[in-house]
Amino acid sequence: MTGDPVGDTAVLNALFANSPQGLFVFGSEQKVTRYTPAGRGVRGLSEQDVVGQGIADFALGFEAGELQALIDEVLATGEPMRGRLVRGRSPSDPNRTLAVEVSLFPLHEPGDGRSGLVGVVEDVTERQAAADRLAVLSEVHATVGSTLDVRTTADELVRALVPGLADAATVDLLDDGTVAAERPSGPPPTGVPLRRVSFAPQSARVSRREGDSRPFPFPTPYTQVLNDMRARLVRVSSDDPWLSTDPEGFEPLVRAGVHSMIVAPLMARGTVLGLLTLYRHRTDPFEEADLDVARQAAFTASVHLDNAHSYRREHTAAAALQRRLQPGEIPRLSAVETAHVYLPESAGGDWFDVVPLSGTRVALVVGDVTGHGIEAAATMGQLRLALRTLALRDLETDELLTYLDEVAAQLADASGPGPNTPVASCAVTVYNPVSRHCTMVRAGHPAPVVIDPDGVPRSVEVPQGPPLGTGGGHVFTPAVLELAPGTLLALHTNGLTSGDGDEPDAARRRLEHILASTTRPLQELCDTAVYHMAPSRRDDAVLLLARTRALPTEHVADWTLPADASVVGTARRLVDRQLAAWDLDDAVFTTELVVSELVTNAIRYGKGPVRLRLIRDRGRLLTEVTDANSASPHLRRARENDEGGRGLYIVMRLSTHWGVRHSRHAKTIWSEQRLGAGSAADAADLMDAFDVPDAAEP
Repeated sequence: MTGDPVGDTAVLNALFANSPQGLFVFGSEQKVTRYTPAGRGVRGLSEQDVVGQGIADFALGFEAGELQALIDEVLATGEPMRGRLVRGRSPSDPNRTLAVEVSLFPLHEPGDGRSGLVGVVEDVTERQAAADRLAVLSEVHATVGSTLDVRTTADELVRALVPGLADAATVDLLDDGTVAAERPSGPPPTGVPLRRVSFAPQSARVSRREGDSRPFPFPTPYTQVLNDMRARLVRVSSDDPWLSTDPEGFEPLVRAGVHSMIVAPLMARGTVLGLLTLYRHRTDPFEEADLDVARQAAFTASVHLDNAHSYRREHTAAAALQRRLQPGEIPRLSAVETAHVYLPESAGGDWFDVVPLSGTRVALVVGDVTGHGIEAAATMGQLRLALRTLALRDLETDELLTYLDEVAAQLADASGPGPNTPVASCAVTVYNPVSRHCTMVRAGHPAPVVIDPDGVPRSVEVPQGPPLGTGGGHVFTPAVLELAPGTLLALHTNGLTSGDGDEPDAARRRLEHILASTTRPLQELCDTAVYHMAPSRRDDAVLLLARTRALPTEHVADWTLPADASVVGTARRLVDRQLAAWDLDDAVFTTELVVSELVTNAIRYGKGPVRLRLIRDRGRLLTEVTDANSASPHLRRARENDEGGRGLYIVMRLSTHWGVRHSRHAKTIWSEQRLGAGSAADAADLMDAFDVPDAAEP
């Protein structure tokens, strides 16, 4: 001060009379002895309401004891306190919320040592409201859109806005069965249903329940916003006419005492996705600045919701494509009993297949394409079809994967990743129920699990080949083993064994333990494996189980013949006797003709000895002729003046299927007849067309 008592008094009088800040002097009894009547928050209060009163007596709108605790703290410590933010209702206007910065300075009165203090209260309501709005927007940007899930995104939005901006918030999305990309731009049709996908806080309810799907009544602020796609700040009064459009539906809103609301459209690319609605019933009514915040929050959320819609659309399309490209109903086979579980969680490229092969053999296949989405599903479909085609050509398993690797490399080049980029992994197992031999080969994929009939895991070393798509003509080394009937084979993708975070070896041991009950139904074992392995929801998973069978010896007839033209008649007689023993007299004429052509072809163009085998299996008759010449025969359609070339053409006409199967040092020409599908008359008619049936040339 100046040191002049008169001057000091004048300064104090001017300060207390005109300061925009609230100045309060508390005496030793913590009662107000002087204050600034012009200060915001106490304007309009009489001097009797403030002077001689304690802080709790006239600041009733603040939390009980909060201001008193600050005074007690300063008096106890003797240290000043500056800029402490406190919120509460204005003493002079209970309908207005204040945000004030409180500073307290202790005073030491001479004489008895009792102390008082000076309080400086600055109204920072507007400044703090702006800061609060910025904090809300920051929270929206930081937390909304953490996933590509619509429900999660909506939940994040309402949590970011309540209670920072609103007392309650709802998100309602159009529920017309289409996504934004399929809707025309502009307002949605009148009466379109909206589904409530999120609401906060969960302890309250405004208008409708979460999950409800129905149109908003017309006309209301909701339908007006849908109509012109402009956000609105609405002052709510219990006698507003729009509340009568659905008295029962809006009754919770009136009962809660909602006095203002903001309805903002959620829009993307000129198309309405839904509505964001904010409600206030405890705090002060919304202001125009709050409307700007709601618009920005709605815009931010709309981008993420649109991305989530697009992802869901692509995910749905990819999952549908992926399922469509999986094999249909698995046929009943003599070689194995199968069951599978297929979990396309991420719409990736996991696939499986069960391919019946010649000679009652079967190929079991499981693969995993790199990546997710429609591209991965399409690549999976191409690889599965290519593998099935190659398998039906009766290629050796290692040769099959070599060709498939070339196909995958071409797919990689076409899609852009470039050469030497892995496209997929794959495991192929071929089982022969006649010899009970099993051949396994893999390309960057987990090896099959093998469980003996007594439930003991069998250690099988299947050499690991490189993933498919790297190109370069890699050699894939197979593992060959003999299996007892009732052996359990389990082919799977990584998604099945990565759910609990186990190391691959530990997860494999867990799977072996689960599958040890080899006599249980296979589908039950598949489900049990899913329950215990808990596959990841972020990756696809496939488990293909196969229980091996052995073809009964009485269903197989096998002869070895010398490479001499005279044995053709012997071969026919052997076939006659065997078919009579099987009570297949109707198939004798056709089978004799097929055997004659195949044995003649093997003797003329192959290397002896010749092996003839008949297999009776599930309504079909298989004929196989094997010789030591690995050169493939070629089917030629004979012309009228040709002497040869008719042999394999006749076999083709008499067979349901036929083909050539190669091994390392021999080839087998096989023919399949569906029993009852043809007749001897068909064969006779065919023979009449050829005066001189002859063997096919190689």
